[in-house]
Amino acid sequence: MTYTKRWFAGQVTTSEASAAIVVPIVTQLLKPASMIDVGCGLAGWAAAFGKSGVPEVMGVDGDYVDRSMLRIPADRFTPHDLTKPLTLDRTFDLAISLEVAEHLPESVADQFVQALTNLAPAVLFSAAVPAQGGNHHVNEQWQSYWAEKFAARGYRVADPVRPRIWDNEDVQWWYRQNTLLFLSDPLLATRPDLQGLVEDARTRALDVVHPRMLEQLVDAASHPMRTLVRRHVIRAKQVARKIKGG
Repeated sequence: MTYTKRWFAGQVTTSEASAAIVVPIVTQLLKPASMIDVGCGLAGWAAAFGKSGVPEVMGVDGDYVDRSMLRIPADRFTPHDLTKPLTLDRTFDLAISLEVAEHLPESVADQFVQALTNLAPAVLFSAAVPAQGGNHHVNEQWQSYWAEKFAARGYRVADPVRPRIWDNEDVQWWYRQNTLLFLSDPLLATRPDLQGLVEDARTRALDVVHPRMLEQLVDAASHPMRTLVRRHVIRAKQVARKIKGG
C-alpha cells in the first residue's frame, strides 16, 4: 500500500486535537523524560509530548514518510519497516503505538509487541477492534488479544485513559475506545501508584465498543439492519458510564 502526503496530512490533523487532551493525562501519570512513537506517521503525538514537557521525543515509521512534513526534527525520526524486527541501541521511559498494529500482518503481532516492550517499561497502545474499519486494516483484534500478548512479556494492563476521555468529543472515538497502558513488572515494583491502576483495570471490561463506532456501523448498514444496530447503540450508551466510572 502507498501512504500519500494527503493521507498523512489527514491523519495528523485528526490526531493532534486528540493528542492535546490525552498526552497531559499520560505525562502526569508517568512523568517520562523520554518517549518514542512507533508507527508515528508525521509524529504529531511525539510533538505533543514534547510540548507537554517531555525533553526527548523520537518517532519511527516507514521510509515513505515525507521528512519535510514531520512535526518533530528530522533527526529525531528513524525510518524502519515495521513488519521487520525493530532493535535500537537505547531504551525510553515511554513507548507509544496508536492505531498502528492493525496495519501489520497478524504473523508479526508478537514481534511488534516484543519491539515495544524492549523499548520502554511503559507502553501506551491502541489498535483497531473487529469491524472498526479503516485504510489497510489487516489485523483487527479485540483489546484483550493485545493484553494477552503484553502479559506474555511481563506487562500488566492499566486503563487510566479511557474513563477520562470516553465522553470527550474533542478526542477521536477510536482513541476513546482502544487506548490502554501496559506497565512492566519491574516498573510496577517501584511505583505503588501505578499498581493501583492495574488493580482498577481488573474491575473493568477491556473489550468495549464505543457508541460512536456503532453509530458509524448504523450509517453503513442496510436498512433492515439499522433498527437492530440502533438498539445496540442505545444499550452501549446505557453501559458507557460503567466504562467511564468503573
